[in-house]
Amino acid sequence: MPAYHSSFNPEKDDTGKEIGGRCIANMALLPVKTSFRGPAPKATGDDNDIIDETMGFFKANVFFKSYEVKGSADRVLIYLTLYISECLKKLQKGPKKRDAEKQLQTLAVSGFDIPGDSGFPLNEFYAKPSSRGDQDQMRQYITQLRQETSLRLVEKVYGSDDQPSKWWICFTKKKFMDKSLSGPGK
Repeated sequence: MPAYHSSFNPEKDDTGKEIGGRCIANMALLPVKTSFRGPAPKATGDDNDIIDETMGFFKANVFFKSYEVKGSADRVLIYLTLYISECLKKLQKGPKKRDAEKQLQTLAVSGFDIPGDSGFPLNEFYAKPSSRGDQDQMRQYITQLRQETSLRLVEKVYGSDDQPSKWWICFTKKKFMDKSLSGPGK
């Protein structure tokens, strides 16, 4: 069975080049349902966004050791899948829901590598931002995605309980593509 790919991948022309859609380097700048500030366009309506899609595919995709990138939205999906894995590691110790919210919001805004940085684990899939402005915009976009993902993940993992769901926490040992955003030994 193949891995799940993003439905937000732009269409391609006859040469294989993506048609339309905004990108930072080669990572899609997708609409997101969020109240956090950042460069992502505001999503309208009740349709799923890339964060909903990633959470829906997470439990299936996390088992894959390789992943074929089919478009710029897949790069967002890959990043968010790895970020969700990092979040689940934080929730593994079973903090109460309120503490989990604080921990994940801190994780969302704490220092992190972006594509092109030497510590970024998937540089082979991402283009380095071409200018300082693009670097800043990518960092803001990733921060915005991380903040919203953290918020939604707490709701998904905890629901109305004060303890994390074992059906989410059981995925803490899985490494999507054998990679981790925190690097080896962290």
